[in-house]
Amino acid sequence: MSGLLRRAIWWAQDYAYAAAWQIRAFGDRDRAEAYSRGTGVPIVVLPGIYESWRFMRPLIERAHRDGHPVHVIEPLERNLSPIAEMADRVSTYLAEHDLHDVVLLAHSKGGLAGKLVMLGREASRVRGMLAVATPFGGSRYARMMLTRSLRALSPRHPSIAALAAQRDADARIVSIYSRFDPHIPEGSELPGAKNVPLDTGGHFRVLAHPRVMAELAALSS
Repeated sequence: MSGLLRRAIWWAQDYAYAAAWQIRAFGDRDRAEAYSRGTGVPIVVLPGIYESWRFMRPLIERAHRDGHPVHVIEPLERNLSPIAEMADRVSTYLAEHDLHDVVLLAHSKGGLAGKLVMLGREASRVRGMLAVATPFGGSRYARMMLTRSLRALSPRHPSIAALAAQRDADARIVSIYSRFDPHIPEGSELPGAKNVPLDTGGHFRVLAHPRVMAELAALSS
């Protein structure tokens, strides 16, 4: 199979996965509080842009079955706010709920906010972060987007450049990503972090990859 055909198949599978989970999320009436009990390491979920926490249900349910309390921050719904505003809401939540030794579980843009949390006023409350398909260096496609929230993910945006220049938290981050991401041509490798490239393609369907589950379990053990 040619590389071009393989990428086309991955792309189609990725959007089919995303569409299926967006539809499920729309019809899902389960409450986030159902996952907030447990005796294990607390996990705080940071979904990607335009995503609700339900989009990450496979990971949330697995973590909860393993005994972890999983926290969802409702004001992050759809994640359209600037990264700094998102990070401030997460930090406030950690302090208000007095959470310690937290593992952040982030997808895409959520990982940018998560890194900022790890550099901010409540950094000592965070053990580490599993970031799935996060554009740590931005995405050049963002410059062509119509909405401000997407254009803010450009490598040239001040928030992306400033975050990339701060390295203090990188050693506590596990960045896991596919070898072909149709949304992040630059990839998600983060110098200084534990980088886990997967021999597959996609930006969304990677959330259900067994290695992602394994890395989350290892980080929260």
